[in-house]
Amino acid sequence: MPSNIEAACRFAIEHAKKQEREMITTDDLLLGCLRSISQFGIAEIGPWSIDLEALGFDWLAIGEEKRHKVTYSQQVVDVLDHATRIARSSESSGVRVQDLLVAFAAHDNGLMGLLKKQYCFTNAQWRASLAASTTPLKERPPAVSETEEAARTQQREYLTPEEAAEVLAIHVQTLRVHVRSGKLPALRLAGERAIRIRRSDLEKIFEPAMQAAD
Repeated sequence: MPSNIEAACRFAIEHAKKQEREMITTDDLLLGCLRSISQFGIAEIGPWSIDLEALGFDWLAIGEEKRHKVTYSQQVVDVLDHATRIARSSESSGVRVQDLLVAFAAHDNGLMGLLKKQYCFTNAQWRASLAASTTPLKERPPAVSETEEAARTQQREYLTPEEAAEVLAIHVQTLRVHVRSGKLPALRLAGERAIRIRRSDLEKIFEPAMQAAD
């Protein structure tokens, strides 16, 4: 099963735009996840073959992005953060589509509720099927290397979105929501799309939460 969570989020964004909505919902995100692992509009998870067309998802139209802006709903942010906690519990090197799909397991409303009724599976059966489809994790680098990398990150004043999200123990998409809303200042590298976040801005804005975590 592919693990490109960025593709899943991109599909969710494009689906919301195609529906001419300004808010990305959890149903958009779930459809995005299914689209990212699908072949010819069919997402295979365990014994279930989920037909995206039957769900009203035009998988061939993805890529025809509309030109208006959309933002994540709070419910989507919560799911992304839940997926981050799931990934950490399995000591994964990053959040995968599997983790995001597992985060939907307890949902009984919306699209997930519809899938449970249509395919007759439970929360546990969904998680078990995703666990069986997960490819073995690559060997993790030695702990000393991780410690050294963390130390180097702490010394840098300008952080990538991924590094800033790691500092705050949130998903990178959650952090991007704060950047887009203007709550968190970000700088763009000259002539490039990449952005950097000043550590002083990060610590200033999120200081109460960071102190609470300590």
